[in-house]
Amino acid sequence: MSNGDNFFFTAKNGEEITLRPVEEKDAADITLHVEAIVKAGRYLQKEEAHSVEEEVEFINDVKRKGNLYTAVERNGKVVGIARVLKGELQMKRHTGVFRTWIHPEAQGLGIGKELLAHTLRWGENNDLHKIWLTVFSGNEKAVKVYENAGFIIEGKQKDQAIIEGKYEDEYFMAYFFRSTQN
Repeated sequence: MSNGDNFFFTAKNGEEITLRPVEEKDAADITLHVEAIVKAGRYLQKEEAHSVEEEVEFINDVKRKGNLYTAVERNGKVVGIARVLKGELQMKRHTGVFRTWIHPEAQGLGIGKELLAHTLRWGENNDLHKIWLTVFSGNEKAVKVYENAGFIIEGKQKDQAIIEGKYEDEYFMAYFFRSTQN
C-alpha cells in the first residue's frame, strides 16, 4: 500500500514496515547502523561511516540531484536503505548505481525483496534504462536475490577483494528496463 511517497508492507513476522524518502532526521540512525556493518567488514564497501553531519550533507545532495534515497523504517527506526545515484555525465544519465544495506536484525523478513522491487519501480518511473551494482562473489544470497529480480552478471573482476582472509571476485550486475537487443 502506498501513501504519497511512502510505501507500507507487512514483513514475514507480521510487523508493519515503511519505505519512505530519507530525511535529515534519519542521519543518526543511518550512521549508527553503517558503523556496525562496517565493523563486521563483510559486504559494505566502506571502511568508515559518515559522520552525522556528512550524512546530512549527503542526504541533501541526493535530493538536490533527483536521486533515490529510501529509508526502511521498522518500529520508528531506520534499519536499512536503498539508493540509486544517476550518472552525473549526460552520456550516463540513463543509468544509476544501486547501493543498499539492511541491518542484520532486520534481515530474513522479506524486506530486501520489497526494497528491491520499490527501487526498480522508481527506476522505471524515472526513465532509467539500466540500474547497476557490484556485489562480492561470496555474497551468494545477494547474487541470487538480484538474479531472481532480473539482474544479469555483466562482468567480473577476479580476486578483487580480500574478505576474511580469502580472495573474492566482484561481480558487476545490471537490470535493464528495456531490451538491449539490436
